[in-house]
Amino acid sequence: MGRVIVVGAGVVGLSCAVRLLEAGHGVSVVAADRPEGTTSAVAAALWYPYRALPQDLVTAWSARTYTALAELAGDPGTGVRMRVGTELVREPQPDPWWAAAVPDLARATALPGYAGGWRFTAPVAEMGVYLPWLVRRVEELGGTLVHARLDRLPRGEGADLVVNASGLGAHELADDPAVTPVRGQVVVVEQVGLEEWWLDPGHPGGPTYVVPRGRDVVLGGTDQEGQHDLTPSPATARDIVQRARRLVPSLAGARVLRHAVGLRPVRPAVRVERVGDVVHCYGHGGAGVTLSWGCADEVVELAG
Repeated sequence: MGRVIVVGAGVVGLSCAVRLLEAGHGVSVVAADRPEGTTSAVAAALWYPYRALPQDLVTAWSARTYTALAELAGDPGTGVRMRVGTELVREPQPDPWWAAAVPDLARATALPGYAGGWRFTAPVAEMGVYLPWLVRRVEELGGTLVHARLDRLPRGEGADLVVNASGLGAHELADDPAVTPVRGQVVVVEQVGLEEWWLDPGHPGGPTYVVPRGRDVVLGGTDQEGQHDLTPSPATARDIVQRARRLVPSLAGARVLRHAVGLRPVRPAVRVERVGDVVHCYGHGGAGVTLSWGCADEVVELAG
């Protein structure tokens, strides 16, 4: 098997590295940011195909990832857990286009203030646990992580293949102006006994979500296109907390633990393709976790 350099240490890059190692390739992950410094580390990491197209491919990748995450949820060391939750809709709608990827999607009714919604079980990855688990898995399989800032893809530098999983960095590394940042701000509060997640993607103030984890709850969020500012806005944070409390009143009084901002790498279509000795895998929008294993499987197929 060949030697592969994976560029990018977010959830997509690490998942690609794991699958390539499992397939017998030698792998080095090279990235400017450590996993805990990537956009992936900020994610609420609820399985949900958000800001990612095209629909047919995203549904297929999401389904494969759903299965993989459900299997990992059996191991408490991964930080992945299956949680039931509700997506709310403000106007009557048909089933979501990605419905085939979810085994137990069901209509939800009797939701005051909403036209309805869907209830289903979804994986939630606690990224402070899941990303270190992915790193350990890479290392257990014989892979290495190198932290270096690149101004170009490392082609012809001792590797047979380069996997470009650089996320927003693909704007420069792949010379792809179609990749643009979409700013997402979250507020993390103390866990107050919540077990189910809630999502109102159509809230006029921005996508509103409440995603419980083991020791805290992630509240979001924003969807600000073309914004690069990583400094949390106090006014935005207050708005997020207010929206989340209206959605889940039991959050009233929950102590704020921290604030965070991430830049989603959005593209008109997720790019997973091979061009010569480079396999591109980027543009996952707000669905990096949701698409990670499905796209990683395809990267292995493209690697040959």
